[in-house]
Amino acid sequence: METKELIKKVRKIEIKTRGISNQVFAGNYQSAFKGRGMAFTEVREYQFGDDIRSIDWNVTARFNHPYVKVFEEERELTVMLIIDVSGSNEFGTRRQLKEEMITEISAVLAFSAINNNDKVGVIFFSSTIEKFIPPKKGTTHILRIIRELLDFKPEHQGTDISGALKYMRNVIKKKSVAFLISDMQDKGFEDALSIVAKKHDLVGIRVYDPLEREIPSVGLVRMRDAESGQMIWADTSSKSFRDNLNNWQIQHEKFLKNAFTRASVDLTTISTDQDYVPPLIELFKRRIN
Repeated sequence: METKELIKKVRKIEIKTRGISNQVFAGNYQSAFKGRGMAFTEVREYQFGDDIRSIDWNVTARFNHPYVKVFEEERELTVMLIIDVSGSNEFGTRRQLKEEMITEISAVLAFSAINNNDKVGVIFFSSTIEKFIPPKKGTTHILRIIRELLDFKPEHQGTDISGALKYMRNVIKKKSVAFLISDMQDKGFEDALSIVAKKHDLVGIRVYDPLEREIPSVGLVRMRDAESGQMIWADTSSKSFRDNLNNWQIQHEKFLKNAFTRASVDLTTISTDQDYVPPLIELFKRRIN
């Protein structure tokens, strides 16, 4: 992509996603994702009803009057975006491609994070780790992430969610909020999901296209597997072919639901034919409650 065109696209996404973040997610984000703990801020005079365990005995002795320690929640978080850049995301039959929706969702989350003075880092993954951007603060950093999302060309096309989660566990030592953003066209990552969820606040966001759930009867169609590159001829007028494809998706969705439930990880599913804002709001509200 040429530089001028890339800058124009970055600006367009910035305007849209920053606006959504400021107007819709400002309070919800802060309530849904808590800080690391309680930090000492000041001392004040003891008031009736204060917990005696919070009395600062050194200050009390100095002034011969009871004083208590005041604590506030530490708000600063590290937010990691674990983003699937595999070939299967180069697909979409409705409002936008899966990769376009993933870019916008990632940008909304990133702007929500920096609005709360949080650090944001990114892991791009396919069947391998494609790129790691260490957590930092600031709008310039977020715009770099958006540029990478728009212009990044992965070296591999497959999907290895387990590998991405293990890499995240190894490079991010302190507890963080981590968003796994993918079409989830993978299996065998249940153990990695559970292990990472025990240390980090992990959230899954699955983006899919309606045609992946139910293919229409349009006769003989040449199809290409975006991840393997394999070409096949498929008879979409065959009921058994459509039923087999539909059954595979049903079983895969059951697998995903069970895997995320067992790991106690929130999973939100968003279709390319819908507005992604309401599902994200529902996710935040669910976590608040």
